[in-house]
Amino acid sequence: MTKKIKKVGVIGAGTMGAGIAGQVANAGIEVILLDLPTEGEDVNALARKGLERLKNPEMPGLISEEAEALIYIGNTRDDFDKLADCDWVAEAIVERLNLKQQLYRNLIDCCGTDTIITSNTSTIPIALLTKGMPNSFCQNFAITHFFNPVRFMRLLELVRGEQTADEVIDTLNQFSEMQLGKGVILCEDKPGFLANRVGVFAIQCALNLAFEMSLSPAEADAVFGRPFGFPKTGVFGLYDLIGIDLMVDVAQSLVNILPDNDPFHKYAKTNEFVANMVTNGQTGNKNNQGFYQGLGGDRKVINFNSGEYVSFARVRSDLLEKSEKEGVKVLLQDGGPHGEFAWKVLSEVLCYAASLLPDVTSNPADIDDAMKLGYNWIKGPFELLDNIGHEYFINRLTEEGRPVPVFLLKNAEKNFYNAPAEGLQVLQETGVYAPIVHSNDTLRFSELKQTLKAENSNAVASWYEYKEAAVVEFHSKANALDSDSLDILSDAVYEAEKRGLRGIIVHNDSQHFSCGVSLWSVRECFEINDYQKLDNFLKHFQNTMLQMRDSSLPVVSAPVGMSIGGGFEVVLHTDQVIANTNSVMGLVESSVGLIPSGGGCKEVLYRWNEKLGDSRQAAWNAFMNIGLGKLANSPLEAEKLAFTRPTDSFHVNRDHVLGIALSTLNKVKKTPRREPLRLTGKTHFEEMKLWLSTNLEKELLTPHDQTVGIEIARIVTGGDCVEGTLATEQDLFNAERASFLSLAKSPETQARIVSMLDAGQTLRN
Repeated sequence: MTKKIKKVGVIGAGTMGAGIAGQVANAGIEVILLDLPTEGEDVNALARKGLERLKNPEMPGLISEEAEALIYIGNTRDDFDKLADCDWVAEAIVERLNLKQQLYRNLIDCCGTDTIITSNTSTIPIALLTKGMPNSFCQNFAITHFFNPVRFMRLLELVRGEQTADEVIDTLNQFSEMQLGKGVILCEDKPGFLANRVGVFAIQCALNLAFEMSLSPAEADAVFGRPFGFPKTGVFGLYDLIGIDLMVDVAQSLVNILPDNDPFHKYAKTNEFVANMVTNGQTGNKNNQGFYQGLGGDRKVINFNSGEYVSFARVRSDLLEKSEKEGVKVLLQDGGPHGEFAWKVLSEVLCYAASLLPDVTSNPADIDDAMKLGYNWIKGPFELLDNIGHEYFINRLTEEGRPVPVFLLKNAEKNFYNAPAEGLQVLQETGVYAPIVHSNDTLRFSELKQTLKAENSNAVASWYEYKEAAVVEFHSKANALDSDSLDILSDAVYEAEKRGLRGIIVHNDSQHFSCGVSLWSVRECFEINDYQKLDNFLKHFQNTMLQMRDSSLPVVSAPVGMSIGGGFEVVLHTDQVIANTNSVMGLVESSVGLIPSGGGCKEVLYRWNEKLGDSRQAAWNAFMNIGLGKLANSPLEAEKLAFTRPTDSFHVNRDHVLGIALSTLNKVKKTPRREPLRLTGKTHFEEMKLWLSTNLEKELLTPHDQTVGIEIARIVTGGDCVEGTLATEQDLFNAERASFLSLAKSPETQARIVSMLDAGQTLRN
């Protein structure tokens, strides 16, 4: 049995408290967000600052203006009584036990006997938080440990006390999964729980070993990042993102609560260089001074010898690229400094994770889940061990005279995971495999595909048959699309029709659905001056989109993360979109001097015409959307930008979208073929060109922005044609290809692409 949560209070409007309030509001629930009162005109300044933080366009914590309207801000002096009718009050104040307990006593006096009260702490044991509190409070109390940023990080560690009622845990578990979109892990009341116990160890280990081995931040991050299957921020970038001062505090808090013999203490101490940075106010991204400084072309990195910021250059090597594609074992077997650093760090981290079994948890899958959901690792520690090979790992530790974790040694001849047809299993403490259990609504393709055989596969994409549906997955770097990706998609549509399947679903479990067409493929064509090859690729792209759209079977896209550029063009040509609430969509090709050419310009123009019924305004809106590379940071924003239709849907938990897509297939209506559009013609084209030249004069655009904008205007208006001229889909496809090829031949576009690929920087030329 669970309680109904209709109103929530959050106390503490810092990064975490505001984030929790924002995600509750995203779920359509009324929220009271309180912080301490301040002196001056605005007594609610701290709470208001928290709300403003949620509106940061770089990392928006809210999915819509409607969600923002559900948050009431106030202060703990004047508005505390407004918590009286809350069903759940989440505390997210400073990590000081005496202050938390005093707050709880005030809540006992204010709130009803059924109010659930939780703490967001990651360092104070629940036994201490509830010490001396009445039984009625203890029964309704738990720890809900969210991760930052709350909207996007999927993990919630839910910790119960000895007296916490089952009903409270069941309520928080269900509400957090179904309405907040979290992957909930039930944790024991152990120091650091799971994710931070392993994650902070990994960060501290990598940072200290980088200093010890005299690796620069750029070098260390290039290794402790994508080659490991970790986020590209690496270790120093992550320190900056979290805040160097905050990381120092987090490390110290673990020192205070972990046993004296815990290996964490070896790496916990803040070295002198980092301590001096904190003293100097160099605390990371929040003040644009950390291990890195600046963004884009102005980005710099700190030099450990001089303490000065020097020009940043991305570290690239064939070894790192190969490791990212083929697995981290490639890197571990290299005898150079990067391979040595990789082995030292990863062996320490994996040994530490294995040492937590079975005392902290008896289930390796819990630790893996915690790291994937809370730290965005592609594979958890035990999945990495299976990938590396137990025999190799144990032998290398033994050769170095290092101890082998007992759990690993006991199961040296078994993988931690087993994948029979009936479902993925994980090794238990007893030495036997047990099924991985999720809620009935959870279906993760990353787990499912391990029990299936691909019907067709290559290096960048695969498709599988599951429940009489063809499921297509992209799995290249950033899921970038090339001819091989399109081959798999085309084959899936053809074979699904031939076999009489129910339909096609395009989905994957990666961080992002697809970040567009591979710029490396485009670069290869212009570097060898083979524009026929580039044109053939664009025709293949367009034809595959039509094949998918015109298939007799329903085609559903289930995007998570970013669907941008060519990836979004795939989404645009599916019959139904079942998106995650955190999906980001848009056509961003203009930033690299190109235009959408897989039907993106065509589709946006058609959709604005459908939405408005006004061809001139539709053309103008399409011009602005594509030219400015507008992004929708949620499906609600996507519908306002005509990127999605009212019949499309979105769901807060990304682990649910595949199951929903499968259940939706039989109800999907096919998209009808497009009738010719009436173009707005030469006069409208000239208006758009005037807008571009005016904004160039104002220095709001660069010369090449203007060039790209003219090509977009030419497509959406028809250029020099007579107003009212009819254009078929194929006419618009042809116009897209012509503009793309023209731009790809220009030195300015080529320079933009090279800058993006080699330096990771957007060139404004």
